[in-house]
Amino acid sequence: MSEVEIVSIAKEALKTVLLVAGPSLGLGLLVGLLVSIFQATTQIQEQTLTFIPKIITVLVSIVLFGPWMLRILVNFGRQILENLHKFIG
Repeated sequence: MSEVEIVSIAKEALKTVLLVAGPSLGLGLLVGLLVSIFQATTQIQEQTLTFIPKIITVLVSIVLFGPWMLRILVNFGRQILENLHKFIG
Protein backbone atom coordinates (compact mmCIF):
# COMPACT_ATOMS: atom_id res chain seq x y z
CA MET A 1 0.00 0.00 0.00
CA SER A 2 1.54 3.28 -1.10
CA GLU A 3 1.56 6.64 0.60
CA VAL A 4 -0.80 8.04 -2.03
CA GLU A 5 -3.44 5.44 -1.15
CA ILE A 6 -3.07 6.14 2.57
CA VAL A 7 -3.44 9.88 2.03
CA SER A 8 -6.47 9.25 -0.18
CA ILE A 9 -8.15 7.12 2.49
CA ALA A 10 -7.37 9.72 5.16
CA LYS A 11 -8.78 12.45 2.93
CA GLU A 12 -12.00 10.51 2.40
CA ALA A 13 -12.27 9.79 6.13
CA LEU A 14 -11.89 13.48 7.03
CA LYS A 15 -14.39 14.45 4.34
CA THR A 16 -16.86 11.92 5.73
CA VAL A 17 -16.40 13.19 9.29
CA LEU A 18 -16.96 16.79 8.21
CA LEU A 19 -20.05 15.88 6.19
CA VAL A 20 -21.59 13.86 9.02
CA ALA A 21 -20.78 16.27 11.85
CA GLY A 22 -21.27 19.49 9.88
CA PRO A 23 -25.04 19.96 10.07
CA SER A 24 -25.28 19.33 13.82
CA LEU A 25 -22.27 21.46 14.66
CA GLY A 26 -23.32 24.25 12.33
CA LEU A 27 -26.85 24.45 13.70
CA GLY A 28 -25.54 24.27 17.27
CA LEU A 29 -23.15 27.11 16.52
CA LEU A 30 -25.93 29.20 14.98
CA VAL A 31 -28.26 28.67 17.95
CA GLY A 32 -25.43 29.42 20.38
CA LEU A 33 -24.74 32.67 18.55
CA LEU A 34 -28.41 33.65 18.61
CA VAL A 35 -28.68 32.89 22.33
CA SER A 36 -25.51 34.89 23.00
CA ILE A 37 -26.92 37.86 21.10
CA PHE A 38 -30.14 37.53 23.09
CA GLN A 39 -28.16 37.43 26.34
CA ALA A 40 -26.12 40.47 25.35
CA THR A 41 -29.18 42.55 24.45
CA THR A 42 -31.16 41.61 27.55
CA GLN A 43 -28.09 41.57 29.83
CA ILE A 44 -29.01 38.12 31.15
CA GLN A 45 -25.72 36.51 32.14
CA GLU A 46 -26.89 32.99 32.94
CA GLN A 47 -24.28 30.50 31.72
CA THR A 48 -26.62 27.53 31.62
CA LEU A 49 -29.14 29.27 29.35
CA THR A 50 -27.23 28.29 26.20
CA PHE A 51 -27.13 24.54 26.85
CA ILE A 52 -30.81 23.61 26.52
CA PRO A 53 -31.42 25.29 23.11
CA LYS A 54 -28.16 23.83 21.77
CA ILE A 55 -28.99 20.31 22.97
CA ILE A 56 -32.48 20.50 21.49
CA THR A 57 -31.13 21.85 18.20
CA VAL A 58 -28.49 19.13 17.91
CA LEU A 59 -31.03 16.40 18.70
CA VAL A 60 -33.49 17.77 16.13
CA SER A 61 -30.73 18.03 13.53
CA ILE A 62 -29.73 14.41 14.17
CA VAL A 63 -33.34 13.35 13.71
CA LEU A 64 -33.71 15.36 10.51
CA PHE A 65 -30.30 14.62 8.98
CA GLY A 66 -29.89 11.15 10.52
CA PRO A 67 -30.83 9.09 7.45
CA TRP A 68 -28.53 11.17 5.27
CA MET A 69 -25.68 10.88 7.80
CA LEU A 70 -26.18 7.13 8.03
CA ARG A 71 -26.12 6.81 4.25
CA ILE A 72 -22.81 8.72 4.08
CA LEU A 73 -21.27 6.52 6.80
CA VAL A 74 -22.52 3.29 5.22
CA ASN A 75 -21.12 4.30 1.83
CA PHE A 76 -17.73 5.07 3.37
CA GLY A 77 -17.72 1.78 5.27
CA ARG A 78 -18.70 -0.11 2.14
CA GLN A 79 -15.84 1.50 0.18
CA ILE A 80 -13.35 0.56 2.89
CA LEU A 81 -14.58 -3.03 3.07
CA GLU A 82 -14.68 -3.45 -0.70
CA ASN A 83 -11.05 -2.32 -0.96
CA LEU A 84 -9.88 -4.34 2.05
CA HIS A 85 -7.97 -6.75 -0.15
CA LYS A 86 -5.77 -3.83 -1.30
CA PHE A 87 -4.87 -2.90 2.27
CA ILE A 88 -3.66 -6.37 3.22
CA GLY A 89 -0.62 -7.66 1.43
